[in-house]
Amino acid sequence: MATSGISEIFSPRHKLSGAIMVAAVALLVGLLSLTTVMRDLDGRSFDYLSTTAPVLPEQPGITLIAIDEPSMDAIGQQWPWSRAQHAELIRQLRNAGTKAIAFDVLFAEPADEVQDQALVDAMGPDIVLAADESLIERPYGSTLVRTEPMPVLITAGAQFGVASLSMDGDGVLRNMPLYRDGFMTKLLEMTTGETTPKSQTSRRIQHFGPAGSYPTISYYQALDPATYLPPDYLKDQIVIVGFALQTNADVAAGGIDAFETAYTLRSRQLTPGIEVQATIFDNLRTGLSIGQAPRWLSLVFIAVAAALALLVSRPKAPVRKALLLALALLGLIGMSWLLLQYGRFWIGPVAPLIALALGVAAIATRDFAGEQRRGREVRNAFGQYLAPEMVQKIADDPSLLNLGGVNRELTILFSDIRGFTAISEAMQDDPQGLTRIINTILTPLSNIILRHGGTIDKYMGDCVMAFWNAPLDDPDHALHGLEAAREMLAEMDNINREIQAMLPADANVPVIRIGIGINTGTCVVGNMGSDRRFDYSVLGDAVNLASRLEGECKEQAVDILIGQATATAAPSLAFKKVADIQVKGRSATEPTYTLCDEL
Repeated sequence: MATSGISEIFSPRHKLSGAIMVAAVALLVGLLSLTTVMRDLDGRSFDYLSTTAPVLPEQPGITLIAIDEPSMDAIGQQWPWSRAQHAELIRQLRNAGTKAIAFDVLFAEPADEVQDQALVDAMGPDIVLAADESLIERPYGSTLVRTEPMPVLITAGAQFGVASLSMDGDGVLRNMPLYRDGFMTKLLEMTTGETTPKSQTSRRIQHFGPAGSYPTISYYQALDPATYLPPDYLKDQIVIVGFALQTNADVAAGGIDAFETAYTLRSRQLTPGIEVQATIFDNLRTGLSIGQAPRWLSLVFIAVAAALALLVSRPKAPVRKALLLALALLGLIGMSWLLLQYGRFWIGPVAPLIALALGVAAIATRDFAGEQRRGREVRNAFGQYLAPEMVQKIADDPSLLNLGGVNRELTILFSDIRGFTAISEAMQDDPQGLTRIINTILTPLSNIILRHGGTIDKYMGDCVMAFWNAPLDDPDHALHGLEAAREMLAEMDNINREIQAMLPADANVPVIRIGIGINTGTCVVGNMGSDRRFDYSVLGDAVNLASRLEGECKEQAVDILIGQATATAAPSLAFKKVADIQVKGRSATEPTYTLCDEL
C-alpha cells in the first residue's frame, strides 16, 4: 500500500514556510524597534501602563513649598526674590520642625552682598541646594557645562546635588537621573544617613499621580506657618522649595520648570519640577523605580510574539481565529503590565504586538493564496468528470470532498524491530547493505500479514503498521491479527540466520527481536489526505493504544502485548495477563495480555 498522505496544512513544507514567515517578521519588527517612531510608541505604552493602577508608597515622603502665583502676590516682588527672603523661609521652616530642606533653585552667582550673607548664615547640614548640568551644542562640538551653588554656601554647611533631568526624544520625562551626586540622592542620604546604591543602568520613574498629587503649601504660607498652617503640620517633614507656577503650565504652551510625565497622556497637564523631584525621591526611598529590559531580551520577546502567530493562525474558523488573536494581544499587554506592576521591570509590548499582528497577517495571506491554488487544482482534477457547477462548489469549499471515511471495528498491529540500532552502527559505512537488511526483515513479516488477510498501512523506518477488517470484511479480524503476530515471531529465527549471513564477519550484534502491540476498537477508515493525494488509512484511539502497547513490550519483557478488546474478541486462543498499565493520555489503566505460548 502507498505511504499515507499528510494534509498540506501540517506538511513539513507548510510548517517551514510558516517558520520562515515568522522569522522574517521578527527580523523586520526587530529592526523597526530601533527607529524613533517605535521608541516613541514604546514610551507612550509605558505612560499608559505605568499609570494604570500604579503601585503607591504608603505615604508621600516630601512636602512641596511652591513658588507660585499666590506667593508672588503676597510677597509683592517679581522673581528673583531677595535671598534674605529665602533665609527667612529657612528659619521659619526650622522653627516649624522640618527635618530637611531642599532648594530646587540655583544660587550660582553672587547678588547683593548683604542678602547673600543672610543666606550664607542660614545654611546648615539640613540644607540641600540644586546644581545643574547641561550639554551645550556648538558648531565645533558639544560642551558639558556644570553649574554649582556658590562655594560660600557649601562652606557654610549646605550640601548640593545635580537636579538636571533628561527627557526622552518625544519630550516626556520617564527616566531616573543617573548622577552619582543627584539632587534627590543627596537629600535621601542626608535624611537616612545611608549611602544610596548607584544604578549603573537607566531605570524608569514610577509616577504616582498627575500634577498636584503631593501635599503642597505656598511659599508665603511657609513664611508664616503659625498663621496659615495647622499646628505641627511641618514637624519632621522633608520639604522641597521650588517653582509650581500654573501660568502656561499646559502641554501646548509649555511652562516654567514643568515637565511632561507619564500622567500627561491622561491629564494633559505638565508636572512642576519640584513634584517631579519629590517623585524621584520616593522612587529612591521605596525602590519603586522600574528596570528596563536589555535590547536582547526585547528582541526575544518580539521573536516569541511572532512565533505565537503560528498558534493563533491554526483555527480555520475566522471568528475563532479573531478571538484567539484578540486574546493573544491582550495577553502580551497583560504580561507587560504584570511585569511592570509586580516585577518592577519594563519590557515594551508595542513591538511584540506588531510582530504578532504582522505574523498572523502574513500567514493569513499565505493560506488565502493556498486556498486559491487548491481551488485551481480542484478544477483541473475534476473538470473532466463533474458538471461545472459541482466543480465550482468543490473549488469554493474543498471540505465537501469526503476525505474521512467510515467508522469500523478494526484490529490494529504495530511491530517494531528490537536491537536494530546495533546493526545500524555496524553498517554505518554501508547504507546500501543496511537497506537490504531492513528489506530482509520487513519483506517476510509483510508477507505474513498479507497472508492472514491484513492490510499494510505504512512503514515507519523499522516499524510496520497493519490492520484487519478493512477494506474487506473480516468477522474474525482479531483472531487473524493474533495468528499473524504469532507467525511473525516464529519467523524471526529464519530472519536472524539470513541477517547473520549478510553482516561483516567481525560484526558483533545481538539477535534481532521484534515487539508487537495489538489492539481492537472502532476507528475511522477511508481515503485520507489532501485534495491532491488520498491514502487508505485509519485513525482513532484504538490505533494510538496499539502503538502504545508495542512500546510497552520492552518494559513488560514480552514480545507481544495484547489489549483487552482483542483478547475478548478471540476466545479460541489462550492468553496470560501481563499487567494493568497506565497509558499516557488515559485516566484508567489498561489490562494487557500475551499469548500463552509466547511466555
